[in-house]
Amino acid sequence: MIRTHARIAHAWLTLAGLALACGGCEHAAPAHLPSGADAAALFAAPPEGTGPDEVMRPGDRLAIRVLGEPELTSEQYRIDANGYVQLPLAGEIIAAGRRPSELREDIAMRLGSRFVRDPQVAVIVLERLKTTFAVEGDVKDPGVFEATDSTTLLSAIAEAKSPTEVARLDEVMIFRTVNGRRMGGRFNLLDIRRGNAADPQILAGDTVVVGHSALKGAWREFLQAAPAFNIFYYLRH
Repeated sequence: MIRTHARIAHAWLTLAGLALACGGCEHAAPAHLPSGADAAALFAAPPEGTGPDEVMRPGDRLAIRVLGEPELTSEQYRIDANGYVQLPLAGEIIAAGRRPSELREDIAMRLGSRFVRDPQVAVIVLERLKTTFAVEGDVKDPGVFEATDSTTLLSAIAEAKSPTEVARLDEVMIFRTVNGRRMGGRFNLLDIRRGNAADPQILAGDTVVVGHSALKGAWREFLQAAPAFNIFYYLRH
């Protein structure tokens, strides 16, 4: 019995040592990632709006109407992958990241400068391209989910059926590509849940990674293996 207890103690110490040495190496946040307020500022939400003047994205289908100019009027304008829309006479105009009212003013200015006297322009978003984000790491149901204007980090984690028992809630990362550059931030899910930190918006193309606590994992594995060694009896005595 004494030898059995000694082997159990040695097994636990080995697991604990590996956990400490690993320091959360599985899905751990890179040390250089901004966190706290810096991360929140980096991942600030885009301009709000779910109405007719919300920010446009690549893939959106637009209706552009120019009064008295049927050859310029169509409901089949599409914002391309680079964020531009092509309009006869006005040429290539940046649309993604802007509101329809801003695009309308740009089109009117271009047409009015050379081709149309006092152009009356309307821009309407007719169709939005469905877009997605991914959740990985220590969540119960990792996968790809549809992003909406109301998707935040908390709701993204909920889509993945919440963190696992061994998740490291202070090591939740968001990775995003902006203008071809990869960026990332580290967030504390507990602070967000308590209202002590902002709940960042999740955008299409984002990847959320929930970190893993190696120490919690080692403890759980130890408890799962314990019945074979009669460990519960040992802990109580």
